[in-house]
Amino acid sequence: MALLTHGLVLSCSLLSLQCTMADYRIREYRDEDYEAVREMFATGMSEYVPALCVHVLKQPWVILVLACTFCVLLTSSKSLLLPILAVTLLLAMGRQLLGYFWTMYIEHCLKEDLLDIRTTYMGSKGSCFWVAEADECVVGTVAARPSDAQQGELMLKRMSVRKDYRGLGIAQALCQAVICFAQQQGCRAVVLNTLMVQDEARRMYERVGFEKYHDDVLPTVYGRLANVTISKYRYSVPRRS
Repeated sequence: MALLTHGLVLSCSLLSLQCTMADYRIREYRDEDYEAVREMFATGMSEYVPALCVHVLKQPWVILVLACTFCVLLTSSKSLLLPILAVTLLLAMGRQLLGYFWTMYIEHCLKEDLLDIRTTYMGSKGSCFWVAEADECVVGTVAARPSDAQQGELMLKRMSVRKDYRGLGIAQALCQAVICFAQQQGCRAVVLNTLMVQDEARRMYERVGFEKYHDDVLPTVYGRLANVTISKYRYSVPRRS
């Protein structure tokens, strides 16, 4: 445990040095970051639409519907063109519908905790919001606030890094900022949720040291139909020496 604590403290102390070497820095949120933070969140979440479409297409009931539609039309029309056009139309409609629901989810988030970032994350003890800044603009974000599920746990939220700044260690540095904050607050763990389409994010969290402990299907009609799985991760924070 002492070795783990020493490693975490060393990581925290080296955080600013690492950021400087990569030409970015982690700092707390300021009011002038508001529009950039919201735009980055919306843009980053929109990137998952293609992966979500592929995930839905792999569901057995979707494959069955498409196959049945194709076979019925092929049998009744004696033409290959009609079933191909019909399946193509169904795929296009499904893509638009998924995009619509995903946009609704993004809008919901923008109207919840991201509507008043200062009040939600900077106005109470145990919460904070950080941004990564490079080239005089915001290129990454992360937030933390006490978990609603378990006392003594900190929830990591709103992790996002601009696409053209990924691969520089910014996401890991943002994670370390949250872990250091959790240690300072005396929290025993940092927890987070990820969607099944966020493969890159899950790999990054696991490299940092987070461990998956539970999977849940989104408890909505859409979530059950599309088998939208939420994975829960935990990082056990070593106590300060």
